[in-house]
Amino acid sequence: MKYKLLGRTGLRVSELCLGTMTFGTEWALGADYTDSKSVFDTYSNAGGNFLDTANKYTEGTSEKWLGEFIAADRDHFVVATKFTLRDRPGDPNFFGNHRKNMMRSVEDSLKRLNTSYIDLLWMHAWDGLTPVDEVLRGMDDLIRQGKVHYIGISDTPAWVVSLANVMAELKGWTQFAGLQVEYSLLRRDIERDLLPMAKHFGMSVTPWGAMAGGVLTGKYLKGEQGRTPAHSARRSDKATAIAQAVVDIAAELNAAPGAVALAWVRQQWASIIPLVGAKTGNQLAQSLTCLDIELSATHLAMLDAVSKIDLGFPHDFLTSPGVEDVMFGGVRNQIINTHKL
Repeated sequence: MKYKLLGRTGLRVSELCLGTMTFGTEWALGADYTDSKSVFDTYSNAGGNFLDTANKYTEGTSEKWLGEFIAADRDHFVVATKFTLRDRPGDPNFFGNHRKNMMRSVEDSLKRLNTSYIDLLWMHAWDGLTPVDEVLRGMDDLIRQGKVHYIGISDTPAWVVSLANVMAELKGWTQFAGLQVEYSLLRRDIERDLLPMAKHFGMSVTPWGAMAGGVLTGKYLKGEQGRTPAHSARRSDKATAIAQAVVDIAAELNAAPGAVALAWVRQQWASIIPLVGAKTGNQLAQSLTCLDIELSATHLAMLDAVSKIDLGFPHDFLTSPGVEDVMFGGVRNQIINTHKL
């Protein structure tokens, strides 16, 4: 396992992040204590130090067990957790991004994790109600109190993240260092705006869903049943074609299809740190083999072709030949872009 800097910070995190949403049996996808500890040990023994959880995962069990697993060497691990999701159904102030819920949620997470600080606090999702400056100031206050070291933002439109980081810079508040969003060969939507935005601001991206709920492991091609319903977009004809391409490349490389799917995500940009999760240590060990896979230009071109998306307006419009001609007078290819954009 190698390490990467988290965004524009000096924090060193593993090139794969362990997602612990499976720690606990409260949800259908979870693992019991013994298997969860096996997953943690497999990751830790491979050199991993970057752990991701949330206040709501398995109704708090994920944080509680993770706190027990790291207790013997707390300062070694980089622990990320999240606030936003509800802790008390029916109560309007027990969910959302506002200061009251933020502070309460963080205090509860600290207790469950049995720690005095959180390395990385994610805003879990944009609630569309809380002002951006309220979110930023609240998170900055937590940093000033020493309860949080770094902040990140998840599942939020690009315009909100851009506004937040510019506002933070102007006001002297802490900027978001990381972006957590869905990204896989089946969901390349972030290539329109979110990924270019992250590159511009120097944010690390920690994609979830890199295996598309198991679709890219090829299990549905073999007739296996799973939690993804047959009418889901993940079970479409295009999804089947993408999964088949992944399986074919995996056979050529003598690798696990899921590891190939992870390798593709890793190779899209140097600051991408995929989330990996598993129910057992053996499953995680198979996913970790993605670190040994380097997809060739031919493989990348094959996967790009089968999973290609339309970027939509204004991206397609701005790169169309007619528009490029009137904008650049036929010399666009002679201009070397030395800026971030």
